[in-house]
Amino acid sequence: MWDYTEQVMDHFRNPRNVGKIEDADGVGQVGSLACGDALKLMFNVDEDDRISEVKFQTFGCASAIASSSALTEMIVGLTIEEALKVTNKDIADYLGGLPDEKMHCSVMGREALEAAVYNYRTGTSGDKILAGTIICHCFGVTEEEIERVTRENNLKTVEDVTHFCKAGGACGICKDDIQGVIDRVMAEVKVEESPEYEKPAKKMTIVEKIRLIEKTIDEEIRPILAKDNGGIDLIDVDGNKVVISFTGMCSGCNVAHFTMEGVVQAKLRKFVQEDLVVVEEKK
Repeated sequence: MWDYTEQVMDHFRNPRNVGKIEDADGVGQVGSLACGDALKLMFNVDEDDRISEVKFQTFGCASAIASSSALTEMIVGLTIEEALKVTNKDIADYLGGLPDEKMHCSVMGREALEAAVYNYRTGTSGDKILAGTIICHCFGVTEEEIERVTRENNLKTVEDVTHFCKAGGACGICKDDIQGVIDRVMAEVKVEESPEYEKPAKKMTIVEKIRLIEKTIDEEIRPILAKDNGGIDLIDVDGNKVVISFTGMCSGCNVAHFTMEGVVQAKLRKFVQEDLVVVEEKK
């Protein structure tokens, strides 16, 4: 028997916002019955781009139902950008914690929200879209997803990663690759926490900012895109707005929006400036 908190049991027994929104502004669906958990998240937004209504339908365990219910309560009234800042750890904390083996349910909630926002912004499918190199083929988990849950939740072992995103939980062939991602993230964190590590100054001249952006693109972003035969060009820097253009296989790719936010913008915010906004110039 899992050791569930009172909050988890409350949201499981009395889930909030269960149902369906007809003609929803954003719809996201993740998971599958074959994997044991599935979640469909729907929302509407008002004239201020705030989430005014949210509903969910889920198939899964008590943790999946409770995590989905909690997420709907957390994001109602938030702007789209505010909602996207909600992490799986925030969902688990809202519930007073989840068993380690059930943390993947909170990750599923966040992924469903991201898929629904993608559908809202692009009008295309809100099903989970895989962007990046797939590490776990059994569950379709990418290197970028593993890196994100490892970094956000300070994971140390392959077993930890499996609990959070199911990667490595089936055939096990990918466990060495998962360990490689963990080792890389831990090494980066160690460097960042060392006394000698200096974060970029908050105030930079425009020339210094452009040079740091170019360096980050060369060292942190291009190698990731190159794995999928893609590339990127820096077009312009205007205040906190960075204009880029994708090249190669990334140009016109149907997951370019995820790549722009999850890779390009995330890396530039980490290494250059926290409030940078990346936009793509279409060719």
